[in-house]
Amino acid sequence: MSRPVSNAATVRDAALQVYLLGIVDFESCLKLQQHLVFDLSGRNDRQGALLICEHPPVITIGREGSRSHLRCEPQELAAREIGVRWLNRGGGCLVHVPGQLAIYPILPLQRIGMGLADYRQALEKTLLGVCEESRVAAWQQASDPGIWCRTGQVGFLGAAVKSWISYHGAFLNVAPDLDWMQLCQVNSLERRSSSLSVERLRQTSMNGVRESIARLLAAECGYHRYHIYTGHPLLRRMKKVIAYA
Repeated sequence: MSRPVSNAATVRDAALQVYLLGIVDFESCLKLQQHLVFDLSGRNDRQGALLICEHPPVITIGREGSRSHLRCEPQELAAREIGVRWLNRGGGCLVHVPGQLAIYPILPLQRIGMGLADYRQALEKTLLGVCEESRVAAWQQASDPGIWCRTGQVGFLGAAVKSWISYHGAFLNVAPDLDWMQLCQVNSLERRSSSLSVERLRQTSMNGVRESIARLLAAECGYHRYHIYTGHPLLRRMKKVIAYA
């Protein structure tokens, strides 16, 4: 799908608002996404939002996932105090922990001239670009969405679209505790999860990766400029939420 012709007004409206949220419980972040989707659905410009955060341990299961993808018993989940959340997003079963960056673009896809295939490509190209800037050789697999490297899968997709406004998005393992990742099967090849730090054999800067994500995703989605904020005034954090499916 071709992009609309830019003019002066379009360029002024083409701002991506980037919010660096730190570690946020999943339910609070989901409520913020829902608010932003509602807000953008009432606009007629190209303004978009991007949430970048980490989550306390939680397992989410998308439309392609099932209970069979869990590799642990309910008793182990209860002992670890980790919840399971079923979602209407693409992708399968994913484990989220600190050290993994959650990337949630809330974008008016039609108004920025993107179809669903374009949007998926933009997410994957952003993850590939981050890996390249981190000097990690990475590639895509025809059988599964996401990004792969020598030691396993480092990038995951789990996007959703409502009334042509995107939400949910992608996840990149920067430096998580990979023991948590063994709690579920994350791809059809049954290959393990890995991280940028494991691939590079040294610690990877979260600040540097966040900056790369914001800059690369803005460019992939046709935004001429982006603004970075720490926190969001509408974010209401919850002390603790454990939702067993």
